[in-house]
Amino acid sequence: MDDLFQNAARPAEPPVRTVSQLTRLIRMSLEGSFPEVWVEGEVSNLRIPASGHCYFTLKDEGAQIQAVIWKSAMRGLRARPADGMAVRVTGAVTVFEKGGQYQLAVRQVELRDAKGDLLRQFESLKARLQAEGLFDPARKRPLPALPRHIGVVTSPTGAAIQDILKVFAMRFPNLHVVIAPARVQGAGAAEDIAGWIDRLNRTGGLDVLIVGRGGGSLEDLWCFNEEVVARAVAASRIPVISAVGHEVDFTICDFVADVRAPTPSAAAEMVVGRKTDLEEQLRGVSRRLAMGLERRRAWAQRLETLKGGLRAGLREAVGAARRRLEAAAGSPGFREPGQLARQSREQLIRWKAGMRRALENRARNTGQQLDGVAGRLARAPRVALEARRAVVLQRAAQLRALNPLAILTRGYSVTLDGQGRVVQSVRAVRPGLRLRTRVRDGEFQSEVIPDHDT
Repeated sequence: MDDLFQNAARPAEPPVRTVSQLTRLIRMSLEGSFPEVWVEGEVSNLRIPASGHCYFTLKDEGAQIQAVIWKSAMRGLRARPADGMAVRVTGAVTVFEKGGQYQLAVRQVELRDAKGDLLRQFESLKARLQAEGLFDPARKRPLPALPRHIGVVTSPTGAAIQDILKVFAMRFPNLHVVIAPARVQGAGAAEDIAGWIDRLNRTGGLDVLIVGRGGGSLEDLWCFNEEVVARAVAASRIPVISAVGHEVDFTICDFVADVRAPTPSAAAEMVVGRKTDLEEQLRGVSRRLAMGLERRRAWAQRLETLKGGLRAGLREAVGAARRRLEAAAGSPGFREPGQLARQSREQLIRWKAGMRRALENRARNTGQQLDGVAGRLARAPRVALEARRAVVLQRAAQLRALNPLAILTRGYSVTLDGQGRVVQSVRAVRPGLRLRTRVRDGEFQSEVIPDHDT
């Protein structure tokens, strides 16, 4: 009886649970109490491993909670979280039993003070990429003058592609256009745009890329402010035109691209000029080329006339000198043939000097005129210019061949004293003076002897 009394007075022992049982009870209690909650905080320690799930810490001044966005929910996000971003998330509290940790399984993300956060992210990334030199004008490439193959990275159903194709059809309907159907808004759009830029570069054969979309809010255009897009544009081997939004919209893509267009239509106009303008330019070049060739023919005729006049003048001068010599030799008073020959030689030397000066002046004037013609024909094809220059050099050589010094080949000579001066009179010599006489095939020396007849 005492034993029974003692057993009744003894308190009942509390139930003993395993760690797994307790953790499961906690999970059921938390998940049942918080099936859907809205939480505000700042994103930190964000990481996305190879599994594709997104893990981060959501914190405020007093506490923090671990959060996860499963891969299946990533595509439906209205905003993609990033370190330092102030967000408002919705999800359920769950417990990871093996780790004994509770976390927030996030289903949707919204930006809190979205515009301010986005602008801070924009300025931060802009400053970092600028410091790396990605905005440097020296690395930007010019657009090709007449591209034939053009790539366009944009939405295939948006207004931007319609505007671009309309400009192409009006200006050059025979262009080859490759459209990369990229998402240009929402989660995953930045990676899609970057992937298409890389794919078009690897495909090859394109002359220029247009990357962009039509207008929208800062959030709508945000994918063009993502670092992955900036890196893809910077790495592109094909020149890139950024055509995002309206003229007042600026994105990181604009600063990295080779050329920034205010609108997609303006980008298309930059790529191809008006066909009528190019045709008019070609007609102008053709007219200038025809005028240059006509001037070339006129100057060639003028050179032929000049050459004929110089040749006729030289023949006339030589014939006149010969006639005077023959007349003098046949006259009754011809008693000093040596003196007459010296006078004739002196006159020929003077004619030669005068003719040389005339030829040099004419050649110089002709050269100046030809230099002027060469300047006016500077835009003519190089082959035509070289051909005309060769003709001018050939004819200049022909003019030099008409040098009056050739008169020595006709039997005349020039006598020089010891100082190399031309002997022009018998009074310039004395007995014993050694002289040099220049004839057609060389020189010989002689000595003056007294004239015993005088």
